[in-house]
Amino acid sequence: MNTLRTAMLLAAMTALFMGVGFLIGGSGGMIIALLFAAGMNLFSYWNADKMVLSMNRAVEVDERNAPEYYAIVQALAKQAGLPMPKTYLIDSPQPNAFATGRNPQNAAVAASTGLLERLSREEVAAVMAHELAHVQHRDTLTMTIVATLAGAISMLGNFAFFFGGSRDNNNPFGFVGVLVAMLVAPFAAMIVQMAVSRTREYEADRRGAEICGQPLWLASALDKIARGAERIPNPDAERNPAMAHLFIINPLSGERMDNLFSTHPSTENRIAALQQMAGAIGGAAPAAPREAPAPSRPDEAQAGPWGKPPESAPPAGPERAKPNPWGRNPTGPRGAGPKGPWS
Repeated sequence: MNTLRTAMLLAAMTALFMGVGFLIGGSGGMIIALLFAAGMNLFSYWNADKMVLSMNRAVEVDERNAPEYYAIVQALAKQAGLPMPKTYLIDSPQPNAFATGRNPQNAAVAASTGLLERLSREEVAAVMAHELAHVQHRDTLTMTIVATLAGAISMLGNFAFFFGGSRDNNNPFGFVGVLVAMLVAPFAAMIVQMAVSRTREYEADRRGAEICGQPLWLASALDKIARGAERIPNPDAERNPAMAHLFIINPLSGERMDNLFSTHPSTENRIAALQQMAGAIGGAAPAAPREAPAPSRPDEAQAGPWGKPPESAPPAGPERAKPNPWGRNPTGPRGAGPKGPWS
C-alpha cells in the first residue's frame, strides 16, 4: 500500500508539472516539462541525501567524536532491524532532526546540537527512533522528490511570469493559462507536498514509539522541540523552505494549524495520539534497545554531543546543575511517566 501511495503521489506531481508546462508552452511545453520532471526524479533519487545534508551544513560523526549520540542511533537501528545509517550533526541551536536517503541501505539521520543539548537521553532516543521509522517506511525518498518537484513547479510559475506572456508559444489558453501557471499550480503543488508530510508524520510517530518502546518519550520530545522551534530561528531552513517538511517539527515560523496548509500535523494532536497509544499499552515498562550505552554514575563527568567532556565537573550536592545533553532529569513536562533505561 505504501509503494502504491508513493507511485500515485509521484504520478500526480509529474502530471501537475506537465500541466504547468502545457499552460505555458502548449504541447511542446508539456513534453519539455515531462522530460524535465523525469530528469529531476532521477537526479533526486541518487542525490537527495547529499542535497539536503549540504543545505543544512551537516557534519558526519561516528563513535569517536560523538560516542553517545552514535551509540543511541546504532542501538535503535538494530532494534528496528535496519542497517546503521550515516549519522550527522547540524550546528544549530534550534532543537530538530530529520532523515534522508533513497533507501534504508543509503540512509542518513541528522540531529541538531540544540536537540542534544535541550533534550534528555530518553527524548533523544525517541526522536531518532521517529527518524528511523521514516527510513523504514521509505518516506525520505518520496518526500524529497515531492519537495523537489514542488520547487520546480514554483520555478515554472516564475518562468511564466517573466516569459510566458511575452511571445506566441502555442499556448491554447493564452494569458489566462500563464496566470494559472503563475498562481494556481505552485499553490496546488504546495498542498500536495504538505499533505504528504502530514500523513506520514503520524505513522512515523507510531512506529518510532514502538522502536524506542515508550510513546511518552516522544510526546515529551515533541513538546520541547515545538517550543524551541517557536523561539529559535533556523536560518538554513528559512533559506530553503521546500525542505521544511523533512524535519520532525516544522523549523519555520508560523503554520501550526492541523490542516492542509501546514507542513506538519499540530504538535498537540501528535502528542495526544502518543498519549492514547501509551494508555492502550497500559503503561508497560519500556524495553531498552539492545546494546544501549549504560549511563554513567552521577558523580562522573558527562560527554557532550561532540564526544568532549565539559571543562569542569558539575558541583556536588542535590542542587547541582544537570549536565547536557544527557541530563539525568525525567522526561518532560507532560507527565511522561517513569524514567526509562537511559535515566
